[in-house]
Amino acid sequence: MPATAAARRESTPLPEKTISPLLTFMFAAACGLVAANLYYGQPLAGPISQSLGFTPAATGLIVTLTQIGYGLGLLLIVPLGDLLENRKLVLTLVALAAVALVGAAFAWSPSLFLLASLCIGLASVAVQVLVPFAAHMAPDASRGAVVGNVMSGLLVGIMLARPAASFLSELLSWHAVYIISAGVMIGLIVILRLVLPTRVPHTRLHYGQLLSSMGHLALRTPVLQRRALYQACMFGAFSLFWTTTPLLLASPAFGLTQNGIALFALAGAAGAVASPIAGRVADRGWTKLATAFALVLAIVAFLIGHFSGSGSLLALITLTLSGIMLDFGVQTNLVLGQRAIFALSAEHRSRLNGLYMATFFAGGALGSALGGWAYATGGWSMASWIGVAFPVIALLAYLTESNSRKSA
Repeated sequence: MPATAAARRESTPLPEKTISPLLTFMFAAACGLVAANLYYGQPLAGPISQSLGFTPAATGLIVTLTQIGYGLGLLLIVPLGDLLENRKLVLTLVALAAVALVGAAFAWSPSLFLLASLCIGLASVAVQVLVPFAAHMAPDASRGAVVGNVMSGLLVGIMLARPAASFLSELLSWHAVYIISAGVMIGLIVILRLVLPTRVPHTRLHYGQLLSSMGHLALRTPVLQRRALYQACMFGAFSLFWTTTPLLLASPAFGLTQNGIALFALAGAAGAVASPIAGRVADRGWTKLATAFALVLAIVAFLIGHFSGSGSLLALITLTLSGIMLDFGVQTNLVLGQRAIFALSAEHRSRLNGLYMATFFAGGALGSALGGWAYATGGWSMASWIGVAFPVIALLAYLTESNSRKSA
């Protein structure tokens, strides 16, 4: 009788592989709203530092602690999507994000704000539970399209977070940004509780076994290794570009204000259209060709952007075009990679996604660090040459894959 009841619980959550357009939109919107929490601190680091009395050396921790929390969450929390009921896990994480955002808004010391930042990063991995959750609900034939649509929401959230934070902080205060976002999280909990189905994974591992199995997956899954390497390089280029271009635009060459830089960042959101396109391309079996296109597009984007440091109107236009092209390539490659790893094993999707995201997130951290150093050392010219090296490395690695398949 207990076995029958357990089997019934596992079979009730979802009809066989269906997801409506409305529910797909809700997944995408939730991903965008939660992911935005990770990026509010970037344009607000200065006002927060002045308000709470951060030392100049400690100001960088405002962003770094959020990134560290997110990285830890990818490895320690996201795998729970293969173990715990997904709806409850998502709602719990979004609730924790709301609490952390309130904590950041009302922090009265640097240490309390940094603790809240770490927790914001940890809780925001809810987005990486939602993505494989949506993939589970999609039929095999349209899984790429569903993942692409969901990821487009995530990218829009990332790209709009910075300008939204800049505008709101100038209109109200940096505290208001976190308070408003906490309110959005509370509203999101109510909506997701109503629309998300229940999904109970079949995995029967202990948490320790779950984590140890990730090492096995990382070492013995060539598709994961390659796709993670490609996207780590692409995200390194992406992070370098969006770390250094605000410095370039604020320099005497361009002289843009914070609002002007925020408007420039809005252009990058145009890359979100790549996600649904990439998903449908992957569903048609064109992943190999689309991967080459995405990598080459990123290379061309940096080559165009390299000559955009003069400060002229033409330079601003070409730099904007470079950002759109780069974001399109990065987002295309991201969705192609997720489509590929989600096809490997339904039972391991959350763990595979956690490893994939953690690897390319590390690439992004490297890109940001190198970008800041390169810009300080050799200006935009040096930074853009290092930026182009990232997708070139990915393309060379991709060509070895193509050659090995031909020889096989």
